[in-house]
Amino acid sequence: MEISAKLVKELRDRTGAGMMECKKALVEAKGNLAEAEIILRKHGITKAASKSTRTTRQGIIGSYVHPGSQLGVLVEVNCESDFVARTDDFQQLVKDLAMQVAATDPQFIRKEDVTPQALEKERDIQRARALQEGKPEKMVDKVVEGRLGKFYEEICLYEQPFIRDNSTTVGDLIKSAIAKVGENISVSRFVRFKVGEAVLIEETAEQSPPKD
Repeated sequence: MEISAKLVKELRDRTGAGMMECKKALVEAKGNLAEAEIILRKHGITKAASKSTRTTRQGIIGSYVHPGSQLGVLVEVNCESDFVARTDDFQQLVKDLAMQVAATDPQFIRKEDVTPQALEKERDIQRARALQEGKPEKMVDKVVEGRLGKFYEEICLYEQPFIRDNSTTVGDLIKSAIAKVGENISVSRFVRFKVGEAVLIEETAEQSPPKD
């Protein structure tokens, strides 16, 4: 059955669960909001949301090197205890996240991390695009805000569809892991290396005229 975005948002507001998890629960519950909330609780997803503010000072640094050794990633993923950091579930999550960064090249971890400059630049691009398409002036701002969702999905790790399962986001994948291990989990930083990229940056800098 078709599940409306409004219903998904309402369930998310009530439970704190991710959008994809909420949609899955609503589909399973045939659109029944109360039943969907029970399904999320059974899966431990709502408990995961309550753990999201807890401090994460343990964890591991994971790595991924793509075959051919011309692309590599380091990612730091944190949890609350060394015990969880050593579990197979946590280490598999870290491996998956390193592969995600290698495959999709996100620029930020979360939506909140996007710089005002990057956001304003994208708004300007999408506004110009909407006007060029002939969208009514009074509708342009609404169109722009709608398209920012795709922008976040492309550049923010937590908003991206998970490469192993496009029906869920990386953020929801992490929430599922939180529910499973019983501790808060967060990505604190990552770096992606690609052979030749640093050289190109240096060459560009050398070619640029000196500043007065």
